[in-house]
Amino acid sequence: MKILMLGATGHAGAVALRLALEDARIEQVIAPTRRPLPGHARLVNPVAADLDALLPQAAGWTVDAVICALGTTIGKAGSKEAFRHVGYELPLAFAKLAHRNGAESCALISSPGASLSIPLFYCRVKGELERDMGNIGFRSLTIVRPGMIGGHRAEFRLAERVVFPLATLLRPLLPRGLRINPVANIAKRLVESVVASRPGR
Repeated sequence: MKILMLGATGHAGAVALRLALEDARIEQVIAPTRRPLPGHARLVNPVAADLDALLPQAAGWTVDAVICALGTTIGKAGSKEAFRHVGYELPLAFAKLAHRNGAESCALISSPGASLSIPLFYCRVKGELERDMGNIGFRSLTIVRPGMIGGHRAEFRLAERVVFPLATLLRPLLPRGLRINPVANIAKRLVESVVASRPGR
């Protein structure tokens, strides 16, 4: 099968990409990125500083599934508008093109707080993405809502450096939604869900 991987340079996306390239059931991964990835025989890596520039190419990509680990923070994006573009508009645009070209399954990283009824901007954007991904028409849609994502990040996030040690210490006492989720577990769920392609949401 062939997979479109969005967010392949991110924390969970990079691990999902590695697992997909190691999986004999997956013959090709198309991973559009803003900076080049290490080469691999089964990897197609279109590169553009602005991912919007790759949408015309994406109209010709034939894939069986989409894995979306594309996202950012409002602070890193620089504005609410830029955050919404990266976290909502781009994933939706690529996913619609993939579905139009035959993709039947999709796996998406969202957030435990994703909701259309919560006034927090971050949660509403995640809720809108879940809703509209569900309306595209994928035969199989998996939405992963990890809380804190474990593993080493290339970028420094002060809040995580403070909270993670406490969360690790208090793990037996914390509800599941507040526990640290190993990034490898999340990535494995993304890959396995699109390969299995179980009908439904």
